[in-house]
Amino acid sequence: MSVLILVVDDESDVEALFRQQFRREMRRGRFELEFARSAAAALERIAAADDRRLILILSDINMPGMSGLDLLSRIGAARPDLPVVMITAYGDAETRHKALGLGAQGILTKPIDFASLRAEIDARLVSSEVGR
Repeated sequence: MSVLILVVDDESDVEALFRQQFRREMRRGRFELEFARSAAAALERIAAADDRRLILILSDINMPGMSGLDLLSRIGAARPDLPVVMITAYGDAETRHKALGLGAQGILTKPIDFASLRAEIDARLVSSEVGR
């Protein structure tokens, strides 16, 4: 069974970008990517996921309706074991401080540095294999 990474972003082009960037890894079966276009959809997906299978959430901060920070808070209450990395177009200190205070494992600034993201994913893959 492949592990799962959930990407939460309301922008439609994000899915295509991530699928393009990680096509080799997905083809090899290293992990699967799923996408949620809202925080509410992400919460539904998280509730339905096998605890061991879902290893990482990547979430945009600024989304209509429930923000990524609100989502982060709710994930922390429901699944404190689940690492969340926030993605933002605004890398200001206040946003970073708030996200880390709510339990984010890290923050990536748009445009995303996919080399850094790969390193983060690789670390999660190793720790998920150790936990099996």
